[in-house]
Parts: sequence; structure tokens; C-alpha cells
Amino acid sequence: MFIRLTLNFSELGLLLVPPVAGATIGYFTNDIAIKMLFRPYKPLYLGQKRVPFTPGLIPRNQANLAQRVANTIMGSLLTPEELQKIARRLLQPERVKGAISWLLKSSIKQIGQNKQEKSAQVLGNILRDLFSESLPRVVKVLSRREDFLEAQLNQIFDQVLIDFQFTDNQAKQLSDWLVDVILPPNRIRQIIIDLLTDRNIQIIDETFREKSSGTYWVVANLFGLRNTLNRLRAFCLDEKETANLRIEELVVTLEIRARLREWLKSLSLQNLPISTVRQFRKTVRESIQTYLQDKGAGLVQSLGSSIDWEDVAVLIIKRLQSSEAVDQSLEVVSEELSLILERYLEEELEEIITKIIPILSIDEVIINRVNSTTPEELETTVNSIVKNELQAIVNLGGILGFLVGTLQATYFYFS
Repeated sequence: MFIRLTLNFSELGLLLVPPVAGATIGYFTNDIAIKMLFRPYKPLYLGQKRVPFTPGLIPRNQANLAQRVANTIMGSLLTPEELQKIARRLLQPERVKGAISWLLKSSIKQIGQNKQEKSAQVLGNILRDLFSESLPRVVKVLSRREDFLEAQLNQIFDQVLIDFQFTDNQAKQLSDWLVDVILPPNRIRQIIIDLLTDRNIQIIDETFREKSSGTYWVVANLFGLRNTLNRLRAFCLDEKETANLRIEELVVTLEIRARLREWLKSLSLQNLPISTVRQFRKTVRESIQTYLQDKGAGLVQSLGSSIDWEDVAVLIIKRLQSSEAVDQSLEVVSEELSLILERYLEEELEEIITKIIPILSIDEVIINRVNSTTPEELETTVNSIVKNELQAIVNLGGILGFLVGTLQATYFYFS
């Protein structure tokens, strides 16, 4: 009985050991083989000699792997034809329009946020150069033409001056200004004094004597005007305050302010004959043209020098940032630029891609990226991608080992 039990255990060992050993050897052999693809990460040495199979297969051939990966990608994935298809999908007009519009709006917004001072300085320099240097030269050159600003000045005259007429308030203000500032009593008195010189008095007296007739001739020849005018001049010279007071009383009594106001209100070019208006328009135009020809360049230059262009530039930038017209124009500009780019790419895309590929050096980028990746990172990346597949290979090794062991145990059993 004891011998039979022993034999049964021996037979059981012959049946179980080969499958278990085969499964174990197959499983761990495949696992070690997969790990040896990456490990050890660095070569190991015994004295001066490198230990075989170190480092792992992939770290030892990483340069060749990088070259093969680059050749594969550039040869089958990123071919010029594929890059052209990608470029066409990316550069569709709607996408390009949106990108250009976003870029333009972002640029204007960026200018307003942290570069306004610098942008205003640049724009101010441009405006200063335009008005102080470029525009005066343009005016100087154009003013030599006979028809310089002829149409513009005629248009201003026809649309503005010919229909211009003082309102009651404007006429009142202008008449008050003329009476109080231009011709106050003291200035009128001084004009009378300057007018009534001895020679002028003599001329007035003689002319009045010669040209008058009837009763006026008797008065002129019996009394004359010389004594009266001399007394008037002496009164204005000797009695300044009194003369000014009398002149002011005359201005009030004669209603000079009201008369001036009514005259200014009735003043209009439409009340003049057509021939007079045409001649006046011609005279005004020629006077302005002559002035601009002689002093226009200097006038524009001095005007440009007197303006703080940086402040003007700041106002322009702020206005541009909040202007609806700018937003609308950006959309139009974006659309036009996208259409121009589309037409250009239709003709030149193939040539552009051919030139871009060597410039981008995509293969070198791939090679450098693979070479710069550490073996640890490569192992982690590969495991994250094909972890299940690698585990299946390990399991398959165990299964195959188990099957071989089973076949061996069966053979031993029947032998």
C-alpha cells in the first residue's frame, strides 16, 4: 500500500511539474525579454569590458530608431501632398478671415493696454514728419500749378460764402465789437486829428468853394470851411475827454450800433449782381492761391511745429479703439486679405510647401526629440500605449510554456 501511494505521488509530480515549470519559464522569459528592450538604461561594465546586452535594445539603438521614425513619418505621413492638404484645410477663407480679424483687433487692443505711450510716440513722429516736412514740400510743388485748389476754393465759395448771412445775434456781437474795440471814441478822435492836417483842410475848403453852387456857394465863399475844421481839430487835440464824450454821445444819438447791426444782417453776396459775385469769387481764389504759393509751405510747417502731435496721436488711438467704423473696416479688411491669400495660395501653395519643408526641418525635429527622450520616458510612453498588448505577450509566453510542459508530461506518462 505504501509503495503504491509513493508511485502515485511520483506520477502526479511527473504530470504537474512540466506544465507548471513551462508556464513559469514562458511567462517570466517573455517578461524579461520585454524589459530588456529598455533596461538596463545605461551600459554596465566589468572592468574595461561592457556587459553584453547592456544597455537595453532600444537605448542602444536610439539614434537609429530616431532616424527610422523620422524617415517613416516624412516618407509616408508628412509628404508634400499631405502637407498641402493640411494647409488647404487650415487656410480656408473663413478661418483665415477669423484669424486676421482676431489678430488686428488684438493688435489694437494691445496698443491700448500697455503700449499706448510708445505707439503714440511713433504715430506722433509720423504726423509731425507729415505736417512739418512732407506736406509743406507737397504744397510747395502743387502751388506752382495754375489750377492749384481752384475747384476746392470755388466749391467752398459757392457752398459756404455765397449763402452766408449773419444772424441777429452775430450781427449784434459784430457791431458791438466794431464800435467798442475797432472804433472807440478815442480812436475816432485820433482819426479826425490825423485826417484834418493843414493840407487836407486846405484841399477840402478849396474843393467846397469850387464845386458848390447856389446857397452852398455863398456859405462856402463867405464863411469857408477852413476855420470850422481848424477849430474841430483844435477841440479834438485840446479837449480829449470832452471830445471823446461828445463822440460817444453822437454814436448813441445816431444809433450807430443799430444801423451797423441792420447793415450786417442785410449783408449777403446774393444781393450783389452775378458779375460782381463772379469777380469777387475769382479775386478771393486768386488771393488765396497767391498767398499759398508765397507762404503756404511756411504756414503749414509752422502749424505743424506748433501742435503737440503726441497728444493728437493719443486722441487718435483712443478714438480708433472705440470706433465702430474701425471694427467694421477690420471685418472688410480681414475678408479682403483672406481672399487675396486664397488666390495666392491656389497658385503658389505647392511651391511654398516645397520651400517650407527644408526650412522647418521636420525630420531633424523628430530625430532631436527622440534622441533627447530618456530611456525611462521611452519605456513609460511605450507602456502607456501598448501596455495591454505587452502583457498579452507575457501571458502568451506562460500559456505556451504550459502547453509545452503538458505535452512533455503526457509523453513521460505514457512512456
